[in-house]
Amino acid sequence: MTIGILKEFEGENRVALLPESVATLVKMNVTVLVEKDAGAKAFAFDKDYEQAGAKIETKANVIAGSDLVIKINAPEKEETALLKDGQVFMAVLNPYFNADLVKELQAKNITSFSMDVVPRTTRAQAMDILSSMATVAGYKAVLTAANTLPKFFPMFMTAAGTIKPANMLILGAGVAGLQAIATSRKLGAVVYVFDVRAAVKEEVMGLGGKFVEVEGAIDDKAAGGYAVEQTDEFKARQAQAIHDQAVKSDVIICTAQIPGKRAPVLIKKETVAAMNPGSVIIDLAASTGGNCEGCKNNETVIINGVKIIGNSYLPTDMPTDASRMYGKNMINFLKLIITKEGALNLNWEDDIVKGTAVTHGKEIVHERVKSVITQ
Repeated sequence: MTIGILKEFEGENRVALLPESVATLVKMNVTVLVEKDAGAKAFAFDKDYEQAGAKIETKANVIAGSDLVIKINAPEKEETALLKDGQVFMAVLNPYFNADLVKELQAKNITSFSMDVVPRTTRAQAMDILSSMATVAGYKAVLTAANTLPKFFPMFMTAAGTIKPANMLILGAGVAGLQAIATSRKLGAVVYVFDVRAAVKEEVMGLGGKFVEVEGAIDDKAAGGYAVEQTDEFKARQAQAIHDQAVKSDVIICTAQIPGKRAPVLIKKETVAAMNPGSVIIDLAASTGGNCEGCKNNETVIINGVKIIGNSYLPTDMPTDASRMYGKNMINFLKLIITKEGALNLNWEDDIVKGTAVTHGKEIVHERVKSVITQ
């Protein structure tokens, strides 16, 4: 079997597999084709891939010569057009919000796997790309905030007097939020955390954060660790609690998302207006609408002196380790579908393989994606 690795779009610095991961595939009796300069922005050069056993080709030749094609981001139109009938394609397709792409892959008889819908099970943790990238995003969000805020994070005792520590509010205590707590505390900030899931309170406090509690939240264990939709009554209490804490915050980091739906708006424009000028909001949910009203994806908006940075792609700013983590997750998944002889074996009896597939045999085979797209 031949696996092809494509170069990402302009502005994306990561690559799906670094040379070290390619070397693993070669040892698994797999032939690897890599698009020219695919890893250059992650400081992995063509000569490194060749030394690992890969062959460097053009985009067209990589797609034409591969049984399975890998990327990080969804394919661009040019790439989708080049995909062949029956080919296998893997990437983060964001299928709930990319209905046209899913339908096109379905029509072209592409077997597609979306790495952002890997089942949330213990066995699948080693393939959980969302958690890996969220770790990077949470860390980088804090550093971005520290570089942007016109104040210190830690408390200082100086000859000029005492410098108070920065007050932070983190919305969402998933992987990104927990990493943001840990990094913020290391930098000396006072950290308050909000999450509708009471189960994360202990983790938050263990990292040194102060948990903001709002009674009456629905905590659905069947949601795989994600937040779920809440009642209107709870949302009203939640909004007031968040507003009260937000107006006292120097930095807010937004990470709250609900799979398959628009990100919940947690910071209203009235709250932004009441914050101190110079405050910073980093919205990691910007690609699905954002947690902050007025946020724009891939843009920095200034409202009443408050800087709102909408960025769901912070992992691209740490391309080496982000690519390494993505690649290790991908290798763990590929081991489920590659035989010892290096052949492709799509085992549809495997819950992870089945649960990650979006299209196959000209059908949308992921039930939740199908329900969202056909609504």
